[in-house]
Amino acid sequence: FPPSLQVFPSQDPLDRADFNAVEYINALFPTEQSLANIDEVVNKIRLKIRRLDENIRTVVRGQTNVGQDGRQALEEAQKAIQQLFGKIKDIKDKAEKSEQMVKEITRDIKQLDHAKRHLTTSITTLNHLHMLAGGVDSLEAMTRRRQYGEVANLLQGVVNVLEHFNKYMGIPQIRQLSERVKAAQNELGQQILADFEEAFPSQGTKRTGGPSNVLRDACLVANVLDPRIKQEIIKKFIKQHLSEYLVLFQENQDVAWLDKIDRRYAWIKRQLVDYEEKFGRMFPAEWSMTERIAVEFCHLTRAELSKIMRTRAKEIEVKLLLFAIQRTTNFEGLLAKRFSGCTLTDGTVKKPEVPPPSTNPFLEDETGAEADEIVMEKSDTDKPKKPKVPDNPFHGIVSKCFEPHLYVYIESQDKNLGELIDRFVADFKAQGPPKPNVDEGGAVLPSCADLFVYYKKCMVQCSQLSTGEPMIALTTIFQKYLREYAWKILSGNLPKTTSSSGGLTITSLLKEKEGSEVAKFTLEELCLICSILSTAEYCLATTQQLEEKLKEKVDASLMERINLTGEMDTFSIVISNSIQLLVQDLDAACDPALTAMSKMQWQNVEHVGDQSPYVTSVILHIKQNVPIIRDNLASTRKYFTQFCIKFANSFIPKFINHLFKCKPISMVGAEQLLLDTHSLKMVLLDLPSIGSQVVRKAPASYTKIVVKGMTRAEMILKVVMAPHEPPVVFVDNYIKLLADCSTDTFQKILDMKGLKRSEQSSMLDLFRLRLPAPPPGGEGGALSLSAATPEQESSRIRKLEKLIKKRL
Repeated sequence: FPPSLQVFPSQDPLDRADFNAVEYINALFPTEQSLANIDEVVNKIRLKIRRLDENIRTVVRGQTNVGQDGRQALEEAQKAIQQLFGKIKDIKDKAEKSEQMVKEITRDIKQLDHAKRHLTTSITTLNHLHMLAGGVDSLEAMTRRRQYGEVANLLQGVVNVLEHFNKYMGIPQIRQLSERVKAAQNELGQQILADFEEAFPSQGTKRTGGPSNVLRDACLVANVLDPRIKQEIIKKFIKQHLSEYLVLFQENQDVAWLDKIDRRYAWIKRQLVDYEEKFGRMFPAEWSMTERIAVEFCHLTRAELSKIMRTRAKEIEVKLLLFAIQRTTNFEGLLAKRFSGCTLTDGTVKKPEVPPPSTNPFLEDETGAEADEIVMEKSDTDKPKKPKVPDNPFHGIVSKCFEPHLYVYIESQDKNLGELIDRFVADFKAQGPPKPNVDEGGAVLPSCADLFVYYKKCMVQCSQLSTGEPMIALTTIFQKYLREYAWKILSGNLPKTTSSSGGLTITSLLKEKEGSEVAKFTLEELCLICSILSTAEYCLATTQQLEEKLKEKVDASLMERINLTGEMDTFSIVISNSIQLLVQDLDAACDPALTAMSKMQWQNVEHVGDQSPYVTSVILHIKQNVPIIRDNLASTRKYFTQFCIKFANSFIPKFINHLFKCKPISMVGAEQLLLDTHSLKMVLLDLPSIGSQVVRKAPASYTKIVVKGMTRAEMILKVVMAPHEPPVVFVDNYIKLLADCSTDTFQKILDMKGLKRSEQSSMLDLFRLRLPAPPPGGEGGALSLSAATPEQESSRIRKLEKLIKKRL
């Protein structure tokens, strides 16, 4: 829109910017009939033009005098501005005069205020100077008269006052007073040290002096003096107080050896009681002199014991070492109850943080070295935590000296554990395998609990002695005898059979003996294998928890060096070997029956009857062995499941291999074999709960293996039963039922059917042609069979299926 329309909006078409006269006329006269009104429209437009002319004329005339009025208004505004500037200048001049007048009025007041402030400072400084001068004089006089009680209060005040004169040290008099104060402090320090030396001479063991009020006040003065004076007093007093100890327990004295270590701690207890009675009030409480004496005694004792043990290292026996360590740790615990440890400045002894409460059930009590019970909970949720450190600031302050000699303890435990393992071996040989007792559910060997009870005792004991390298050495010993226990007690006692060469081998259990029975494990041997398996499982779980507890006990920097994974793997191997023995025994017991199956004349079978004798034999062996194994593995259900799975994985392929040896097979013979196979399948599906009063559903993992394997055996027999004419239908039926692209398997099927070589050759060629192409990128051994739909199976196969269903 044009600017005129934005200011004065109008709907008149004449005001539009895109006005078109033709369109406007056509709008006025849309039809020919409307032209009759043309005169009236023209008159209206002329009238409108006249009105517009009049309006324009009026507006033009009205603007004639505008310029003159504007110039007059501008002149009036300029005059008003000039008047305003004049008034502002007058106000500014008057303000300057007023400010000058105020400055003249307040000049004298400011001078008085400065004079007052300086006068106040001067008076205060003079008062301080008077106090300082008088205090210095009094300080020097009191020092000469040893009036330490008054000096203690006065000296602190003088020092505080002297701080106000730090900025006036350029004045000679002030500097002289400051030097007199320093000289008085030095003189006081030397004088107090001399007084203590006189009262408690460092030479000799006899105390010529004793506590006094003068010395008590002197200690208060020492608090104000240089800290070195206080430290010197403490050092000399403690040294004099413990001088007798160094004489009584010299290295050449009989009481200095470890067997009389109690006398050292008894002596310091008496000395601390004596100190409290005689000198307890002489030193300020914040000096903690009793604790300082005890700490210095601990440092001296550690140094003396280290020296004498280095000299007489060959005389240290494990009992003597443990006795000394026990007495020492008891003394350190007594110190922790009596003192707070606030004076400990040695970086090697720090008050540890309290660890979070442990939820690991491996040990119920770890505070006593005499613990002889161990609780092993089978839990996988425990995780290694921070190593537990005693909540004792004095821990190790003396007992650390025994750490270099803990090899004696480690060697002793090595010897003891070796003897323990030998005793376990001897006891097993003397007592023989555990008596069969199905109700106990495969009890753990008693020697296992004894071993871990001893481990607990050693671990707790060693952690109280040291949480450093000795714990790593002890862990190595633990690992050594865990392996020995696994091989000597567990693997070493697993039953073995004698092969034809006289050697003891496990593989001999799997060897087929044509026409003869394979030696089976006795009931006692089966129970022994289950007991060893249960023991190995207990050892595996307990070893894992032992590793976690060792990591809690040892220093954080050494945690990574504790790893019992190898020992846990060893127990896992024992478990695996035990399960394999059970599987091989049952598997070997079924071998004669399978051999008998493969030697039967299946082409001469005339009618289908009940299950064959070889099936009855297999079922008998299963019913004899499996309930015994299940009841003896009642406490380790998962390993019984593993046994079942491994047996199925071993027996079913062997059964199929023997099935291939049954050749040639007549149609009736194949029907009998299919019936026998189905009977075995049902027995295997029921195997986990066979012979049990409580029927449990077999694990899905096991059922899947049995169904898959035995279904393949059934499909093989169904293919054998199918007519081989026409060949194309037979080949397609084989591919559909077995989904096996191996020519070897197909060859075995043809052998079972009793076909001639010429027929087999043409059938094999047809089989190769009918094989589906492998998928892109697929492997030749895993082809996806998608053959065309074969024709219906024979009526004989359908009749056999009906017979099986009817009998079920």
